[in-house]
Amino acid sequence: MPHDPPGPAKAVTRLDYGRRIARAMALIAADPARGATLEDLAEAAAFSPFHFHRIYRELTGETPAETMARERLSRAAGMLVREALPVALVAKRCGYGSAAAFTRAFRAAYGIPPAAYRDGGGIGTPRPPAPHREETAMHEVTIRQEPALRLAALAHRGAYTAIGGSFDRLMAWAAARRLIGPETRFLGLYHDDPTTVAEKDLRSDACMTVPAAVEEAEGVRILDLPPTRCAVLVFKGPYAELEGAYSWIYRDWLPGSGEEPADQPVREDYLNDCRTLPPAEWLTAIMVPLKDR
Repeated sequence: MPHDPPGPAKAVTRLDYGRRIARAMALIAADPARGATLEDLAEAAAFSPFHFHRIYRELTGETPAETMARERLSRAAGMLVREALPVALVAKRCGYGSAAAFTRAFRAAYGIPPAAYRDGGGIGTPRPPAPHREETAMHEVTIRQEPALRLAALAHRGAYTAIGGSFDRLMAWAAARRLIGPETRFLGLYHDDPTTVAEKDLRSDACMTVPAAVEEAEGVRILDLPPTRCAVLVFKGPYAELEGAYSWIYRDWLPGSGEEPADQPVREDYLNDCRTLPPAEWLTAIMVPLKDR
C-alpha cells in the first residue's frame, strides 16, 4: 500500500527543493535581460522541465516568467529615473525585442509609458506619518522605537537595484523551511552610500524576521539587531525612486532635526508585497537608526 515518507524525510526533501529553486532564481537575477529559458532554469535546479515550473510556483508564489519580468522592469525603472536614458536604450539593455514591446510592458506595470515616467521623475510620493507616532516639525518623518529583531540575512554585493534577486533566493530558502507567515517582515540593510562607492562594491543584506530557533545555513546568516530609535519616512511608489527620498532625509531633514545617526546601516522595511501589487502601490519605510537621547 502506498504511504507518505516519514516527517524528517519530507523536511529534508523540502530543504533540498528550496536550495535547487534558489539556484534557478540566482540564474535569473544574474542577468534578467538574457531571458533564461525554461530548460536553462530547470537544469540549474536539477529538475525535469516537465515539473520544474510547478515546483517553482509552489515554493515562490509566482512563475519564473513573472520573476524575470519583475526583475527586468525594476532595473528598467532605475535606468529611467536615475540615469534618464533613452527608452530604446533601456529596452535593449533590459532584454526587450523592441521599444514598443518594452513600452507596453512598462505601461501595464507602472501605469504610464516609460518616457513619461522618466520625464516626470517617477510616480512615487512620501506618505504622511500615522497620527499616533511622534511627529517632527516637517510632518514627513516620524521617530519611533524599533524592537529588537532577529533576522535571517543573505548578503548582496553590487547595485542596490538588483537586490530583488537576493530577496527571491532568501524567500526560497525560507519557504523550504515554512518560515514565512503573516507576521514576517522583510527588510533590507544598506551599508554604503551609492553616490560615493562604486556600484560593484556596494554592500547590502536581504533580510527577513525569523523565530529564535532558526539557525544559519546555506549562506544565510542570523543577525540580531538591538532595540533602536529610528527616523522613519514611508515612501509610496517604485523602489527605483527611493534615492530621492534618501537625498531629502540626509540633505534637509537630518541636519535640521537635532538628531545624530547611530552606528548602524540604514534599513528599508517593505510593507507590502511587490509581487501582487503595481509599483505605484509599493510601500517602503526608510529607517535611519538614531543615537539614543
